[in-house]
Amino acid sequence: MSKKINVITLGCSKNLVDSEHLMAQLDEAGYEIVTDSNDTDAKVVVINTCGFIGDAKEEAIQTILECAQAKADGRIERLFVMGCLSERYADELRSEIPEVDDYFGARSLKEVVEALGADYLPELETERLLTTPDHYAYLKIGEGCNWHCAYCAIPLIRGNHRSVPMEKVLEEAEGLVAVGVKEIIVIAQDTTYYGKDLYGKRMLAELLRKLCAIEGVEWVRLHYAYPTDFPQEVIEVMRDEPKICKYLDIPLQHISDNQLSAMRRRITKAETEALVARLRSEIPDIALRTTMLVGFPGETEEDFEELCDFVRKVRFERLGAFAYSEEEGTPSALTMEDNVPEEVKESRVERLMQIQKRISLALNAERVGKTMRAIIDRTEGDYYIGRSQYDSPEVDEEILITSAKELEMGQMVDVLITDCEEYDLYGKVVE
Repeated sequence: MSKKINVITLGCSKNLVDSEHLMAQLDEAGYEIVTDSNDTDAKVVVINTCGFIGDAKEEAIQTILECAQAKADGRIERLFVMGCLSERYADELRSEIPEVDDYFGARSLKEVVEALGADYLPELETERLLTTPDHYAYLKIGEGCNWHCAYCAIPLIRGNHRSVPMEKVLEEAEGLVAVGVKEIIVIAQDTTYYGKDLYGKRMLAELLRKLCAIEGVEWVRLHYAYPTDFPQEVIEVMRDEPKICKYLDIPLQHISDNQLSAMRRRITKAETEALVARLRSEIPDIALRTTMLVGFPGETEEDFEELCDFVRKVRFERLGAFAYSEEEGTPSALTMEDNVPEEVKESRVERLMQIQKRISLALNAERVGKTMRAIIDRTEGDYYIGRSQYDSPEVDEEILITSAKELEMGQMVDVLITDCEEYDLYGKVVE
């Protein structure tokens, strides 16, 4: 088999971490690895797929078909598919796209490594070959989810929640810092559930403290926090630990009690409002990022207006909105009629994002004239592109920075904000 492999990663940051673990094994075995390349002579391709929502599935299938055609044309010799899509649809994929040499599920790293002709080395299980910029990395602390929301296929794909043992998480984090990582982005399907399966109680707060104690860590950022039974001790450690970014990604999905109940979110409007108030009270400078799901079965215009009013009131710093798409095998697909017309769904997404656009511009205007600490991610034209602690890479806004001195990637600088747009800030380095 060729010693050059092209690893293509689709979907979320959790998939990215899986690919980075795979590449560390292959690198140790002596393979030359390229990532997401359309311009390579690599004769072996591995596609790590997403199967969460319709658009992601379509992208994955299209990528598989393109690579299958490349194999048929002789441009590549071996093709393997792994990840969420092949976890759910392996039999169908084998039947429909037999050009693929083999399909593997989302939890089959050892089998993939061995199929590629290498020995899987357990001693490398915390090693990664980073595909992010050198100064930040995602740290996955768990797999799967126990909540079983009505619309979500993750438990069907990834199973119930399984925490990574704390010593393994810390070993991996120390390895990341040793190669230059300054910002650790903590991820799982639900980070707040961390530890309950292993230790009998939620241990996220303790894990965050230990991550902050690692010498060389500058920022620790928390993603994907489920709102139900949100641990008070996590709020306290976010409030008290200066290394933890005043930022929280907390997908709320809706605010109408009718919709929250139908979605099986196990939280009420009153409890959600109380949690947001507590976060804002105890961490006054916190930036809240959330996602909202509109067009879920049974969503009325009154439910949607209630959501709009909530968004106007809370003024989330970051918000994304998505239209419901039926996922086979989920409770909503099995028991509910997808009865909100597609044009209504899309209209609601657009209306909600217009509200958020105005909020974002107003909040950004409040930053003008203030100095913010920023980390430099890249250059673009005449600007250095950076982020504050209030923004995560890839998904949030950026600061377009001018500087009289040359800056390095990963450098942290103080930036005076001079102007803004709806989703970007402009600034100059404070000399």
